[in-house]
Amino acid sequence: MKVIQWYPGHMAKAMRMMEEQISLSDAVVFVLDARCPASSFNQKLLSLTGTKPVLFAFNKWDLTDRPVAEALLTAVKRSGRLAVPLISTAPASARALRTAMEQAVREKAERMRARGLSRPMRFMIAGIPNTGKSTLINLIAGSKRAQTGDKAGVTRAKQWVRCGSFELLDTPGTMPPSCENQLHARRLAYVGSINDDILAIDEIALSLLEDMAAAYPEALSERYGIAPDSPLSMLEGVCRRRGLVTRGGEFDYERGERAAIDDFRKGRLGGVCFDTLEDLREVGLAE
Repeated sequence: MKVIQWYPGHMAKAMRMMEEQISLSDAVVFVLDARCPASSFNQKLLSLTGTKPVLFAFNKWDLTDRPVAEALLTAVKRSGRLAVPLISTAPASARALRTAMEQAVREKAERMRARGLSRPMRFMIAGIPNTGKSTLINLIAGSKRAQTGDKAGVTRAKQWVRCGSFELLDTPGTMPPSCENQLHARRLAYVGSINDDILAIDEIALSLLEDMAAAYPEALSERYGIAPDSPLSMLEGVCRRRGLVTRGGEFDYERGERAAIDDFRKGRLGGVCFDTLEDLREVGLAE
């Protein structure tokens, strides 16, 4: 399989900007994709925070295999970190997120009040591409204040957004300079956190079907009427079920690959969670 590496020039620029802006922030919210929270954690970003409070937002909670995701969230909390499940497209999540953010800066806010100081608490919103950082800001603001999109790399510059008692810094999604764990990189490709244009989509689709067959075979059966088999045979089953067959009777593999990936990303294959407790330990988010 083609090695996955994605660190374009704008990401290096974004890292420098974040290094400059972190001193203006009181705390940091790291937005993770709850379907692969360890894979979507850029450890390089954590080095920017120093001693500032950090909140881990497990976003896209509605797309997860809930029991598995809840076990991972609990493991992160047990390690002494502040973490909260989140559906950044659901207004009902706003209150829980605000409460967690207030908890993150409570000590500093109390110290400021004791000194007679009053200002909005500032949060840097950080994470890899397409985890929902801008959507989170719009959730807190109650309106569309930050630019969003369903593909990696929409946000390219910093945006300070005032949201009531908070000021939020929307930052560009930033990958680590090197994807050392290719298993994690593959999972990021599945969820759309890596630009599709640099990927071998045929390899990603076949790998996705293989991983789904191992972890969630019932999802493939329900959606496509296929059982675990070779990746190519399963792809042909996708094409057959979706009617992606040419007039000559040939399978349209490219459209089938895109269809499988799109179904996965939009939750049509049901809730999933590919990461494990061991993955969390590997990136330092669990003991």
